[in-house]
Amino acid sequence: MMPLPDAADPLELLEVAREAAAAGAAVLAQRSAGGLNAVNKSADGDWVTDFDTAAEVAVREVLARLRPHDTVMGEELEPAVPVHPSGIRWSIDPLDGTTNFIRDIVYYGTSVAAVNDDGEWLAGVVHAPALVRVYSAARGHGAWLAEHGSVRKLTGPDPQRVGKLLGTGFSYDAGVRSEQYAALPQLAGEFADVRRMGSAALDLCMVADGSLDAYIERGLNEYDYAAGALIAEEAGVPVQRPPQPANDAERLDAVTVAGAALLG
Repeated sequence: MMPLPDAADPLELLEVAREAAAAGAAVLAQRSAGGLNAVNKSADGDWVTDFDTAAEVAVREVLARLRPHDTVMGEELEPAVPVHPSGIRWSIDPLDGTTNFIRDIVYYGTSVAAVNDDGEWLAGVVHAPALVRVYSAARGHGAWLAEHGSVRKLTGPDPQRVGKLLGTGFSYDAGVRSEQYAALPQLAGEFADVRRMGSAALDLCMVADGSLDAYIERGLNEYDYAAGALIAEEAGVPVQRPPQPANDAERLDAVTVAGAALLG
């Protein structure tokens, strides 16, 4: 029987995540308005395109080749569970920011992250091809941004900065969205302004790189925050992930926070 690969080395997993995310991002980089074939999935703002599916296929091909014993879960395709699981599971969002992608707004990317059976997130990459940015982190090894040929370590926002910015997002569910709108004045009270970029993965990365001072959003799926939350943590940002929901109602109530100290 073929021996299983080392299941717990974050740096090895990070190299796999980089290659897998790059494969997905390469699909997104081929964006053409005529090839979108955008379809509404569930609510007015919840879309899927042919690029979402093709990017996930590209990511999974890399993972199947390099980590055939790992479990793989993504937004668009059914979970892949091997006969003899390695203890590592991948969480994929092939196109985070689909609405932005459809409208040719540059805040979108491919998110790939690995977690072990103990719930420890070990490696994550958010590859944003239109921004020419690759955010990455391995557990215990810091967070990094590769951009235009340079690489720098991320250390989170400046706590002394004046005029703090809060990043957030709003639910596809109209009832939840109305509650979020109503709560926004109180939520944003400690901040000079609010930004809504349309990609949870990139919002979390932008807290990691200091562009945003904090981020909070209700109702995210795991694949939305999987890589970005680890990148923020490894940049030294306190992160609160939601508990694993038992049903969709619990998911809609769950909150993801980065920069919790700034939110009191």
